[in-house]
Amino acid sequence: MKIYVGNLAFDVTEEKLAAEFGTYGKVESVAIPADRLTGQARGFAFVDMPSKSEAEAAIAGLNGKTLGDRTVVVNESRPRVDSRGGGSYGDRRGGSYSGGYGGGYGGGRSGGRSGGGRQRRY
Repeated sequence: MKIYVGNLAFDVTEEKLAAEFGTYGKVESVAIPADRLTGQARGFAFVDMPSKSEAEAAIAGLNGKTLGDRTVVVNESRPRVDSRGGGSYGDRRGGSYSGGYGGGYGGGRSGGRSGGGRQRRY
């Protein structure tokens, strides 16, 4: 069972978390995600415990406990919701970038000149 641990102090290590959760049962893994740019911990972690009963005991025992200088939030991890766009630059209609005004790059053109952009000179 995957457990979410929030409001972590930035100096809490994976070893310290494994020791805290280890008092309630076997810990398979601990992951503290780091910021891509700075490398600093992001203030939360995920702990995997194989037994659901041990994981629930750890959640009950550690939720609201002070680790370091912060009161941690511990609960069952929920599936990640992907809020990023789906490859179409948000919710623009049509298959091209038109800025929503017709014309532009390949969308909404009718006939000769489109009223925008550069004109061809031969």
